[in-house]
Amino acid sequence: MVEQPGSAVSAESQPWPLWEVFVRSSRGLSHVHAGSLHAPDASMALRNARDLYTRRNEGVSVWVCPADAISSSDPDSKGAFFESPQGKDYRHATYYTKSEGVKHL
Repeated sequence: MVEQPGSAVSAESQPWPLWEVFVRSSRGLSHVHAGSLHAPDASMALRNARDLYTRRNEGVSVWVCPADAISSSDPDSKGAFFESPQGKDYRHATYYTKSEGVKHL
């Protein structure tokens, strides 16, 4: 297809968006990031993810989401982001004692 100057860019010439794929391998387990793929829409992304990442019946559930919808923390600033705030030691159960007679604690 030849583009005319000043014409609108066709949808076919636009690259397909990137989708992130998460697969749950068996009931009761969490979904795990399996990889990424390009697809024109969510329906096609699901079908492609099924074909790509669950070929040997290892998946029971597949999630796909647009890659630009995911927000993440910066791995280079993990110290400041994940360190516990000062004065909130009560959030960590390091100083609690075990009650006698309570099983499975």
